[in-house]
Amino acid sequence: MLENSLILGAYLFCLGIYGLTTSRNMIRALMCLELMLNGVNINLVAFSSFLDPDKIRGQVFAIFIIAIAAAEAAIGLAIILNIFRNRNSIRIDQFNLLKW
Repeated sequence: MLENSLILGAYLFCLGIYGLTTSRNMIRALMCLELMLNGVNINLVAFSSFLDPDKIRGQVFAIFIIAIAAAEAAIGLAIILNIFRNRNSIRIDQFNLLKW
């Protein structure tokens, strides 16, 4: 059971990295970042239940990561919406506000 969970977590994490490096859309990049965090959550819960089934340390960390990811998604979507209102585009390669 541990191997299956670790494979699933690694697959989600690698899928998120691939999507993050190849996407040109900010919303897609944000979704891929969420996939990476979910892969980490699966690994935390799997290791926690395998190493010490009586304690719920991994589950508590996973809940904290889910809460932080929700806040990150809300702030990220607000920033993306503001950029879209100003630039009429959410493509990453056209986003150069911080360049000199």
